[in-house]
Amino acid sequence: MEKAQEWFNYGIELAKEFGPKLITAILIYFIGSWLIKKLIGTAGHVMSKSKYDKSLQTFLLNLVSWILKIFLIIVVISRLGVDVTTFAAVIAAAGLAVGLALQGSLSNFAGGVLIMMFRPYKIGDVIEAQGVLGVVKEIDIFTTKLTTPENKLAIVPNGALANGNIINYTAEGMMRVDLTIGIGYDEDIKQAKEVLLTVLMTNPKVIKDPAPSVHVVQLGESSVDLAVRPYCNPDHYWDVYFDTLENCKLALDKAGIEIPYPHSVEIQKGE
Repeated sequence: MEKAQEWFNYGIELAKEFGPKLITAILIYFIGSWLIKKLIGTAGHVMSKSKYDKSLQTFLLNLVSWILKIFLIIVVISRLGVDVTTFAAVIAAAGLAVGLALQGSLSNFAGGVLIMMFRPYKIGDVIEAQGVLGVVKEIDIFTTKLTTPENKLAIVPNGALANGNIINYTAEGMMRVDLTIGIGYDEDIKQAKEVLLTVLMTNPKVIKDPAPSVHVVQLGESSVDLAVRPYCNPDHYWDVYFDTLENCKLALDKAGIEIPYPHSVEIQKGE
């Protein structure tokens, strides 16, 4: 009975000594988390009004949020009576070990910082990099997310993007659609060019300046190949690509201009 009383008294003493610290630490954590959330929300609202780039806005807000949360955790731990200096040394040692183990992730983080600084692309741009073609959907701290033409989500590490080749199809505000259409050697080249140019000029999604062009690009084995080159908005690329192919075929057929294709010869044996 006396032993139980001693343990009870000991518990009371601990509660008196550490209870206020624990309660205060909990209050600091919840109030601090609420303040961080409000601060990040306000900063995001201000950035949106200031017309900050969405990708830069997301990156900066995530970075500031993580820094403030780490600072809050340090304050909470110090309020519990833990020596912050010792804790910082432990964190530094742990950080070194984690850094060595996560060199790839750190490289991706550095790549994300470089992408934010030099802005080779932004959300909404059509880019091709690391063997992936797609629209930039999101730029995170470690990765960039692309939506491919097949509507698949591609996640590419920022480290590879920052150190590799990037083709930005949107940066210049337009894209050129490259098509090759062959006509027979007996056909009138001038007439064929006029027919194809009419198709391009009547397509509302084809940009008129610079003007689309049709030129002889090659004299093939069985056809005269014409390079058909319309310009369009990046968002209309595939529409222009497929519409041009179909409408050029229909227009050439209507004009009586043949597009060469392999002819099979059927030999009938006599009786």
